[in-house]
Amino acid sequence: MSIRALALDWLSTRHRVGKGRILTSKYYDAAESWTGKDAWAVQIPLAALDTGAIYRTVALSASRAQIAFSDADALGRIAESLPIRFDETGRVFLGDEDVSTAIRTPEMSQGASTVSAHPPVRGALLGLQRKLAARGRCVVEGRDIGTVVLPWAPLKIFLTASPEVRARRRYDELVAKGQTVDLQKTLQEILVRDERDSTRATAPLKQADDAVLLDTSALDEPSVVDRMEALARARFGADLP
Repeated sequence: MSIRALALDWLSTRHRVGKGRILTSKYYDAAESWTGKDAWAVQIPLAALDTGAIYRTVALSASRAQIAFSDADALGRIAESLPIRFDETGRVFLGDEDVSTAIRTPEMSQGASTVSAHPPVRGALLGLQRKLAARGRCVVEGRDIGTVVLPWAPLKIFLTASPEVRARRRYDELVAKGQTVDLQKTLQEILVRDERDSTRATAPLKQADDAVLLDTSALDEPSVVDRMEALARARFGADLP
């Protein structure tokens, strides 16, 4: 994959785990602010890990089991035994089922934000995220990657964009997938999610003190990728292929 599909809070880190290197990232929402994880993977051969997909899969599993997103203990048990895996193209599987599309709905986006606020869920998934990131060279994206999951990241990029720009990007993405969405509702959902994630007691979304702020509001996607790659190459130099 490439390092091009991250979003608001991109935490690029390098950390030795065996022979692997980890580039980690934090963000608001990949599509909303245009990240570089997937596109980078093309330019710089690295694996990519979307930790948000893990929380979305917890939300999907809970929804199917008719478990309320407010039931922290039950959600924690789901997270502890979550049969999730990623293939080499980034598709997400729940057991043998490809749920890559099912977890990308607005409902699962809000669901992921809600379930991720519960300490039992975050505690259950912390080890899983670190294990997945330790498999080799990869870029990890998520809202608490650089501050909680992989706080040793030497290069942190906080990718941001105005709520209005992020709403338009999310709207365009969903429309392109054939979904019927309302732009103003999408904006409101983003504002609610940002407030929830930024104020939760456990692992809140915030910019790390040593993160580089990159506002993508006025940038197109190739420009975001170029700037992220430049930051990574400036930090890691010859260590990157």
